[in-house]
Amino acid sequence: MQANIVGTKDFVYPNSPFFYQETDHGTKVLSAMAANVPNVLIGTAPEARYWLLRCEDQQTEQPVEEDYWAMAAEFADSAGVDIINSSLGYNDYDDAPDYYHQRDLDGQTALISRTASMLAKKGIILVNSAGNSGMGPWKKISFPSDANDILTVGAVNMEKKNAPFSGVGPTQDGRVKPDVMALGSPASLISGRGSIIRDMGTSFSTPLVAGLVACLWQALPEKTALEIIELVRLTGSNAKDPDNIFGYGIPNFWRAYMIGKVEK
Repeated sequence: MQANIVGTKDFVYPNSPFFYQETDHGTKVLSAMAANVPNVLIGTAPEARYWLLRCEDQQTEQPVEEDYWAMAAEFADSAGVDIINSSLGYNDYDDAPDYYHQRDLDGQTALISRTASMLAKKGIILVNSAGNSGMGPWKKISFPSDANDILTVGAVNMEKKNAPFSGVGPTQDGRVKPDVMALGSPASLISGRGSIIRDMGTSFSTPLVAGLVACLWQALPEKTALEIIELVRLTGSNAKDPDNIFGYGIPNFWRAYMIGKVEK
């Protein structure tokens, strides 16, 4: 896969020589944005520059991973990153089944969500997956998808219907979640073996939106992070009647561009 990778940093295993060998989840996510193989697969932002930051420990689920995420977000800010694609979320930890409750989904309780809520005012757009708990006992979005001033992305199928595994809202304080929807049941991706595959999850609908947000912001560079987020929401297919399953719907980035251009 051809991709314009600026650098890498591992916050879980800082000295690991196996950055590209731990798991291919990141490869799949990256391919949805960065793939640039004409007539095979082209991502939604193939000419963007990418920092690859690992903050997820595949071996376990522990609260410290929120710290890793916050460290990665701070590093991204220091590196001048404009958009963060985060295809992960937490709501349950090993040996701590009652660590979080749904009442904590207010954007300010979880460390990871408090950090995420700061990003837009720092000039960074966070695009975060809604999570895949829709068919489980949790059912709702995960942390940090409850953060303020971010784009939480759910998944739809080929018929543009809500994927049943996609986490739903609202937040505890009544905000609509997810924000928008994109194809994730399934999405076309590149695996760690270099083959074209189809896989399911909000992890893969999220980078489709993140890449298009990059294109939109490049076309409207005078807009703030908060203004771009609002444009994406308001041009969704469900914007006139947003709900907590489909959010503001599937965004129309061409319409967002045209509206943003007029607003200059």
